[in-house]
Amino acid sequence: MALSSFRCKFRETSVDLLTDVLIDLNNRNKDQLNSVSTCNHNLRDKRVTEYILLITEELRLDPLVGYHAVELLQRFMVKHLTDLLTSHTPQDAAADRPTRHEDAIFDEIKEKFPIIVFSCVQLASKLSLHSHIITNSTAVHFLHSVGLSVSKQTLFESEMMILKGLEFRLNSPNPLTYVESLLEVLGHNEPCVPVERLHDLCCHVLQFVSLERADVYDSLLKTTTQCVSPSREQRHTEDPQPLFFAERSLRQ
Repeated sequence: MALSSFRCKFRETSVDLLTDVLIDLNNRNKDQLNSVSTCNHNLRDKRVTEYILLITEELRLDPLVGYHAVELLQRFMVKHLTDLLTSHTPQDAAADRPTRHEDAIFDEIKEKFPIIVFSCVQLASKLSLHSHIITNSTAVHFLHSVGLSVSKQTLFESEMMILKGLEFRLNSPNPLTYVESLLEVLGHNEPCVPVERLHDLCCHVLQFVSLERADVYDSLLKTTTQCVSPSREQRHTEDPQPLFFAERSLRQ
């Protein structure tokens, strides 16, 4: 999968602003880890991530849009499914037939899911400073090209559903944001390092890690815990320290 050729400008951020950015990202990362849902990993399926990155590439969007869309999709689906599954069970799907109620919910989501995925990409494009916005006309044409007949009204309703589900809070950090922030620190601390070239390399590595996330994280976990079969507690323990150390090194 090829990567879009978007250029990042490094070494243009002041130390004070970069320090504030790192502190903010570190705090938000900690908050996210403390409130992470147990079903989050199921929504980072390789096929879904690849689908989003392919859409981003096909529409020639900034790679940042794709990673942002993955975050929006995960957050929305966790909230949406939780609301649907914990809402009042209909009379015909009461205690004796709860499975049918869940199956009906998942069947309904399955039909809407491709549009929800695309709407997350479209919303992410509207938040990007370095990418053109996906208009509804472009969206309808693209979806038609992949075999989905969708009206502009349907797209609008899908976007509104996601916006309301996320309570209009769309500015969530994504993996590429963290990578670019750490590269900015490296460029500040080591002016001779070709961070622009490293950025291209990091994008390829990040894409690989995102697509092979389960295997990569499992291997890292076994290495850090020195345990062939890590416990459930070990699997749920993550360390958000890299940003903290980056911020300390920047101050020095």
